[in-house]
Amino acid sequence: MLSPDFTLSAFSNFVDALRLAADDGDFSRQIRCKWKVVSYNSQPIRSSSGIEVCPTSELIDPAAFDYIVVIGGLLHSGRKISPSLIGYLKKAAELNVPLIGVCTGSFILARADLMHGYKACVSWFHHQQFESEFPRLHVNSDSLFINDGNRITCAGAAGVMHLAASIIEKHCGKYEASRALRIMLEEFPLSEKAPQPQPFVQTKISNINVHKAILLIERNISTPLSIEEIASRVNLSHRHLERLFQKEIGMSPAEFSIKIRINHARNLLLNTSNQVSFIAMECGFLDTSHFSRRFRAEFGKSPSEMRKEALQQLKQ
Repeated sequence: MLSPDFTLSAFSNFVDALRLAADDGDFSRQIRCKWKVVSYNSQPIRSSSGIEVCPTSELIDPAAFDYIVVIGGLLHSGRKISPSLIGYLKKAAELNVPLIGVCTGSFILARADLMHGYKACVSWFHHQQFESEFPRLHVNSDSLFINDGNRITCAGAAGVMHLAASIIEKHCGKYEASRALRIMLEEFPLSEKAPQPQPFVQTKISNINVHKAILLIERNISTPLSIEEIASRVNLSHRHLERLFQKEIGMSPAEFSIKIRINHARNLLLNTSNQVSFIAMECGFLDTSHFSRRFRAEFGKSPSEMRKEALQQLKQ
């Protein structure tokens, strides 16, 4: 089930893993796995990239499916999923058909009141928004996906193929799941406990507590947590967390926090027209002068100078 402005990669990664496990060779026959794109009408569904996908089935009896997968997409486009599809999901839930929320599909399930009593997995990028909109629901943005009985949710992106692989392994076997991923150039399946990758650190993080601390820093950019609070949330002492950060990434948690906020500020500076003072506050700097000094120390130029140079290059 594709939402308006759905994420194309989330859809294609899921279906391609099924396709590769469904048949031998490169024939793509739906033998071991079968799937349909369901909708309440025959109109193409537009993805967030503008590419459209045509439904292949009407809303047949949901009990005919082993799973119903909801592919989410843009949260702010203003286009909402049809009430007919919401009703279909509720009917499926009544029949105990497992529902899968992929990417922001978890938001769709939550808005349909179908996540009460279940854990929801979302991308670290959408964690705060989910928490704000659904304060009574349990949300996790550390894992790639969460299998919680009749609700399975996935952060999206590359994690989708690992979610698909876990379903393939359950029904078709470990070999088929691993083979599908290898063809997709993934070395081996990752479990639902595997942490979500973070965008800032390029080196591989082996310590899961450092990884969790990094995620906490990333999703609290505008309102930075103290290092003491971060250490507490990952059940470590301040000093132990400091030592782990130095070992894993060669800097302290405080230095990492500054760097990630400065880099986020740079992205906002180059990709929005927001004032420097607004960007400073958005990135957790209450003092614009302090922000400008740290920005110059990192990039060798002030925020205004960097924006001016970028605008000049666009005009050339």
